[in-house]
Amino acid sequence: MRRLNRIILLAAAAFVLAWTNAGMAKNIKVGSAINMTGPASTWGQFHAKGQRDYFQYVNEVKGGVAGQKIEMILVDTAYKVPEAVAAVRKFAVQDEVDMIATWSAGEGLAAKPIIQQYKIPTINYSTSWEILEPPFEYMYLPFGSYRLDCEAVLDYILAIHKGKEPPKVGLLTYNNAYGRSIHKPSQDYAAKNNINIVAIEEFPTKTVDLTTELLRLQKSGAEYIFMQILPAAIISAFRSADRIGYDPPFLGTWTSTDPDFFKMGQGLIRDRLRIQFPGGLPADKNPGMKVMQELWTRYKTVDTFDASYWEGVVVGMIMERAMIRAQEKFKEVNRETINRAMESFREEDFGGLVPAVTYTPTDHGASFKARIVQVKEDGSYIPLTNFYVPGKEKISLQK
Repeated sequence: MRRLNRIILLAAAAFVLAWTNAGMAKNIKVGSAINMTGPASTWGQFHAKGQRDYFQYVNEVKGGVAGQKIEMILVDTAYKVPEAVAAVRKFAVQDEVDMIATWSAGEGLAAKPIIQQYKIPTINYSTSWEILEPPFEYMYLPFGSYRLDCEAVLDYILAIHKGKEPPKVGLLTYNNAYGRSIHKPSQDYAAKNNINIVAIEEFPTKTVDLTTELLRLQKSGAEYIFMQILPAAIISAFRSADRIGYDPPFLGTWTSTDPDFFKMGQGLIRDRLRIQFPGGLPADKNPGMKVMQELWTRYKTVDTFDASYWEGVVVGMIMERAMIRAQEKFKEVNRETINRAMESFREEDFGGLVPAVTYTPTDHGASFKARIVQVKEDGSYIPLTNFYVPGKEKISLQK
């Protein structure tokens, strides 16, 4: 009898311990240092909303990652490098996070030494190629860098250009790390592909009138304008171009639009903006877009496609997949196992929401597939090309 009672007590104790451990399963912590109130904060706000909504979806619908909930710790950087550096240090030391999301090119570059000191896998929202300059350990991009944008846009210009002379391209960019990230890749690719970069116009982020810059581009003979500026500045560029009667095609990177862009751009966007957008669109009707639509319905953060919200969801998806792979391969989710799992990614499929992601110990660039889309005033995005690898695959122009 005593033996039976002892067995029952041990079994009960084991059950209580298992129940307690399950109830106390630690959260997987993600620190997100994002611009919520500074210049271009609409982008940051919707990045945060997309990432947060996807993590909430994982926690509520999928039960977390192996029973562990994802906790997102959000800090506003106000587009200030010192604020971002302080946030990353807090994530590393005080919050003891398992992963980090950094935001702008300058913020990511400045925080890089801390990230590498504490060995925390980090995805940078800005796809500045400089982020992956050596040493690049623990730094990741969610999809192709701005080098991809440069090569894709210039390939597209070659595909649509008429005449025997090389196309004349002008660059219009901010005078910061983000803006300048397209200078060298564009110049290098143009030199190899018979494209003439006739002018580079830079300006500070607070500039509201770009008439002088547009006049210089017009005088240089630029037939195409390739921009690395944020949505409000693109509206200013359109307004200034109209003022001087200058109407070249304007091409941008995937950061060219946000929700406010379409409100401010009525009558100005017209049909003159085309961008490189490396992701799924509602017209694709793929499984990844169905997840996006489920998020819209469930959380009502947005009610239609938005590029900034899209990237937040993509970053959240990649982070979740890294956690899942860490659990599968190493039976534990922490900084070390997440990083090892990410470097084992081979053509990870995200339902077409973003090109398949590959990371290796020597390449954290995710993918290098592009396509060009037309941005319409009603907020829709119309594919103009197939997906292609610049310089390697032929562009197919879609009507």
